[in-house]
Amino acid sequence: MKKVNRVAVIGTGAVGTSYCYAMINQGVAEELVLIDINEPKAEGEAMDLNHGLPFAPTPTRVWKGSYEDCGAADLVVITAGSPQKPGETRLDLVAKNAKIFKGMVKSVMDSGFSGIFLVASNPVDILTYVTWKESGLPKEHVIGSGTVLDSARLRNSLSAHFSIDPRNVHAAIIGEHGDTELPVWSHTTIGYDRIENYLESGRIDQKTLDETFVNTRDAAYHIIERKGATFYGIGMSLTRITRAILNNENSVLTVSAFLEGQYGNENVYVGVPAVVNRQGIREVVEIELNEKEKEQFNHSVKVLKETMAPVL
Repeated sequence: MKKVNRVAVIGTGAVGTSYCYAMINQGVAEELVLIDINEPKAEGEAMDLNHGLPFAPTPTRVWKGSYEDCGAADLVVITAGSPQKPGETRLDLVAKNAKIFKGMVKSVMDSGFSGIFLVASNPVDILTYVTWKESGLPKEHVIGSGTVLDSARLRNSLSAHFSIDPRNVHAAIIGEHGDTELPVWSHTTIGYDRIENYLESGRIDQKTLDETFVNTRDAAYHIIERKGATFYGIGMSLTRITRAILNNENSVLTVSAFLEGQYGNENVYVGVPAVVNRQGIREVVEIELNEKEKEQFNHSVKVLKETMAPVL
């Protein structure tokens, strides 16, 4: 038999199952293994997803598995952990989720796993660092979802303002996936036109841009207040990252990657543009930031390091 792409998903809550649903509908992998401490829940989700396979674009084998199934997996995606509650920041989740992660990562590595980790649980930058340290894998093989979703939210908002397809809006948010993240306005383009030209022509003003960013940064809080959790957007973001990995795309995505001097920082996982392919992170893309952006990015890294110090 030819080699098939197996993806193991740890956590069958709303995020994990939204990811699996998107994966099946986009035909990204041949095998999906669902793993959860609540085994009946994982089995029920696998059954439900299987019933939709006659309508999927490609065949996918889906089943309730165990950590032993991770040994043959190309990718292990972790969506498990304590969820963010109303009024709670992502960084408030550090201590309890770090402890949970250490146990999960050990169980995965005990299976003989040698593939790539993709982490989605919050606070994602810190938990990606924990996964890297506990797994012993090369830094390139451990990736966090980072600010891929945040960047997509910003692109969507700018798309609505200018009535331009969001796929033709190029904008990035970098830094912590959380309250200290920042927009890179200096590299934002609408179609092929720089955002500075839109400001100069009066098609948008700085106040509107600032409000757009704040709404993007706080989007999760607004969604959690209304429906209790966010899961569709992150599920599709994880699917996009997975496609870049399994298809060896060399795509540039704002994932949580390990810095070794890039952007003047080191020994931290944080959201930055990076080239993603079958080997994980091929390289961090170091774009030139203006002075304000440099200051904001350094502040974001400082907050991350201070927050993760007690749990490492």
